Amino acid sequence: MTPMKTAPIFEKSEIANLPTKYGHFKVRAYKEDAQEHLAIFTDNFEKSEAPLVRIHSQCLTGDTFGSIKCDCNNQLHKALELIAKEGGLIIYHAQEGRNIGLLNKLNAYALQDQGRNTIEANVELGFQPDQRTYDVVREIFNDFGLTKIRLLTNNPAKILVVEGLNVEIVERIPVIIDSNPYNEGYLKTKKDHMGHYLD
Repeated sequence: MTPMKTAPIFEKSEIANLPTKYGHFKVRAYKEDAQEHLAIFTDNFEKSEAPLVRIHSQCLTGDTFGSIKCDCNNQLHKALELIAKEGGLIIYHAQEGRNIGLLNKLNAYALQDQGRNTIEANVELGFQPDQRTYDVVREIFNDFGLTKIRLLTNNPAKILVVEGLNVEIVERIPVIIDSNPYNEGYLKTKKDHMGHYLD
């Protein structure tokens, strides 16, 4: 018999100020087992009828080092800019490499260098194409009492996640980034095999 998965236990930090080049945010950390996620948000955003929200999956290579093998860095910074102007929330979802971890993500990169696409590489390493879980998203939505949002995403799987939390998406706002020679194949795989809205 497969043991039942126990519900994660969350520990929350205090809310702190986070001034950035895009504007002034608040930030709170949510610890889930060994993972530490962030809620980055503007003052009183939850009082909006349908605030902007992005669930951004951590990508150290893109977000921190500016890798152009993916579209993560540009998506994150575009979301920060929009939310600073209009108010809202970014959930920085600490599940590197679709939740296979940094070491295995780099092993997957090495396989991609040999010609596999992002899905083939994960599967060859013994993982599902996408291993992310979204318990922390439920925790953060409940924390802020969110029932209606405008979702910043190209990913249909994240739409299903939000709808499964009984949160109404009143608008989906695309976060489209120009392709380059290094990420064309990656974006094509996301569109053709994962259904991302990239037109």
